[in-house]
Amino acid sequence: MIGLRRIGPAEFSAVLDAALDVYTAAMRPPADQVPGRAAIMRNHASYPAFSCVLAEQAGGRLAGFAYGFHGAPGQWWHDVVYRSLALQGGEAAARVWMGDVLEVAEVHVHPDHQGRGVGRAMLHALTEGRPERTAVLSTHDQPTAARHLYHSLGFTDLLTQYVFPGGYERYAIAGAPLPLVRRVPPQGLRADRQG
Repeated sequence: MIGLRRIGPAEFSAVLDAALDVYTAAMRPPADQVPGRAAIMRNHASYPAFSCVLAEQAGGRLAGFAYGFHGAPGQWWHDVVYRSLALQGGEAAARVWMGDVLEVAEVHVHPDHQGRGVGRAMLHALTEGRPERTAVLSTHDQPTAARHLYHSLGFTDLLTQYVFPGGYERYAIAGAPLPLVRRVPPQGLRADRQG
């Protein structure tokens, strides 16, 4: 049985190493990129209205995590995506998606638990009760299970084949109105309302 638990910035710092283990197992990044990812995650925890949902096995072992925060001008990802959306669709379109936004920064499930509804449950728990009008995220621009999940939750592609400044990988920027599309929760998951 996997339980969901919402935590804030202080608790996130305490589980950052376990979260990095899940991230590494799920994404298999080059080892030299992991310290940089840790610094980014630590910084994200300082952003406004940061919230994280942990998917935990009995005994507390981490099976997955998802987090986001209120996107605002001055945050690198927010500003880069806002400018790109404005260039493609105009300033009004950028404001619709980015003017009152929950930026979903990370969603990762350990490979041992993928395909069981854990990611879907975490995203619903993360977005439930949020005051923002929209949620926006980036994902590899490939036909992955994660991208299929996002589309099934109501996310639509806002930008495709997108390369972040200084990068080389191609991403899709996807957005959804909040609340997300609801489906029946999978068996074997329970949500604990904490935090």
